[in-house]
Amino acid sequence: MVKEVLEFLGIRRDGHYVDATLGTGGHAEAILQNLSGGRLLGIDRDPEMVARARSRLERFGSRLMVMEGNFADVSRLHGESGLPPLDGMVADLGINSVQLEDAARGFSFDRPGPLDMRVDPALPTTAADLVNRSRERDLADLLFSLGEERHSRRIARAIVKARPIHTTTTLAQVVLRAIPSRTGLRHLHPATRTFLALRLAVNDELKNLTEFLRSALSILAPDGRLVMLSFHSLEDVRVKHAFREWEREGRVRLLTRKPARPSSQEVQNNPRSRSAKLRALELAAND
Repeated sequence: MVKEVLEFLGIRRDGHYVDATLGTGGHAEAILQNLSGGRLLGIDRDPEMVARARSRLERFGSRLMVMEGNFADVSRLHGESGLPPLDGMVADLGINSVQLEDAARGFSFDRPGPLDMRVDPALPTTAADLVNRSRERDLADLLFSLGEERHSRRIARAIVKARPIHTTTTLAQVVLRAIPSRTGLRHLHPATRTFLALRLAVNDELKNLTEFLRSALSILAPDGRLVMLSFHSLEDVRVKHAFREWEREGRVRLLTRKPARPSSQEVQNNPRSRSAKLRALELAAND
């Protein structure tokens, strides 16, 4: 949703912006192409994504700053960058396609690889650690709370019985055998929710999102804009509630009463975008 992100950011050519989840630099590139005197700070916790983005965006020279770090620390990183209060910030909460397609990262159930799932390879816990070391009840609770998996107890029981499990495809097969029927799953692979829950847990994604939301407004300039893309309900509900609470407090003006969704053409070109929800706001001038 690059076009929509640019529209809601309302780019000023001399403005200052942050891409809090840089990835390979798609949103950052689009923003930088619309800057002349302005600057952009890109942040990502994955060193591979940082390297890719730097290479892709090097032509923008001093208009670009890149920092390796967690978007939960955006206030601190913004302070270290020396940039003034921001005219806009974007945070895309989705997993990057490059990460998904790299079997060695262990994010995808349809590519054989190690059960890793760490966005930052320095994190201490892998998905294999959770799968093989958790108590059955704790594993079931994790799958239910983070994956919204209604077969969580059945799946946890099957995982414990099949341990040790070290590869993505082995785990996917265990889940597939554990679920009694695919009825009601529609487009979802039976292992989708299990893999989502493990990824969220390994990377502490919901806690990081909460920390980001706590400090996001503090680095915006008056009339500065925040655009956020979420891809599943646990993310979106946190973004929605934060935005609405800030509106009730008179701190922001919502630019999206309902989330913007990708066009049918974008979904056709990139099926992974079908679950994207975009929410945007503008900081009140007197906040």
